[in-house]
Amino acid sequence: MSSLMTQQGILHYEVVGRRGAPLILLHCWLGSWRFWRGFMEYLDHNMPRRVYALDFWGFGESDKHQETYQIGDYISMVIQFMDELGIRQAPLFGHSMGGTVAMSLALDYPQRVSRVAVVGSPMDGNSLSLPLKLAGQERIARLLWRYPPLLKAVLWGYSPLVSNEGDIYSQMIEHISQSTIASFSHSIASLRHVDLRPRLHEVQVPVLGIYGARDGVVNPNQAQVIAERIPHAHIEIMAQSRHFPMLSETERFNQVLTSFLQSSAAL
Repeated sequence: MSSLMTQQGILHYEVVGRRGAPLILLHCWLGSWRFWRGFMEYLDHNMPRRVYALDFWGFGESDKHQETYQIGDYISMVIQFMDELGIRQAPLFGHSMGGTVAMSLALDYPQRVSRVAVVGSPMDGNSLSLPLKLAGQERIARLLWRYPPLLKAVLWGYSPLVSNEGDIYSQMIEHISQSTIASFSHSIASLRHVDLRPRLHEVQVPVLGIYGARDGVVNPNQAQVIAERIPHAHIEIMAQSRHFPMLSETERFNQVLTSFLQSSAAL
């Protein structure tokens, strides 16, 4: 377990690999670095990389005393992390909300990002499913938080749309126990209002988009959005996956991301 102090409090992260170029991994809403554990272990055994997986403020082991949890806050968090560790430039891989943050960084700080991979990430907040849009409404979030059995029932009913592999419901319950009502509601409300589509043509670095064809959290049509606006992007549709292709099609997922890192366009 590693951490550093930022302007907004403690940032927790995990790291594997003692040598090699850096790689930064960003997790989903209601997640933590642990969703990247399998890929980190795969890289540690197959190619030299110094891999960092961060916990966003308000989630995992990172600080939970922020007043806001906006996408812009998380962009700032990653830049502070890179500055503190002396990372001038690195690839950014993000799952769901983490991928939206990664793509936003490639747009706002192009000199800091050498390549981007997004996994089930909304480029347009309208692509979020209705339950996630509702979770961003404060009155609904407060209702769910006030009645834990109701929150658990909602998560139980929603979990089959999230993943058909592993006990995703238990993982969601565990992760929500590490969040707060503010990080739960404010972060997804901010994601709901993101629209990167008008700027995607500005992205010059290599881009990989991975989407589960059966995703019930983020509409997989976001793959087409990326393909149309970033002609050099590579798109992988995983036919058996929902929102967590790293769980549903682990071997292919790991190989696709590793090939992307090793491709000749690497910076």
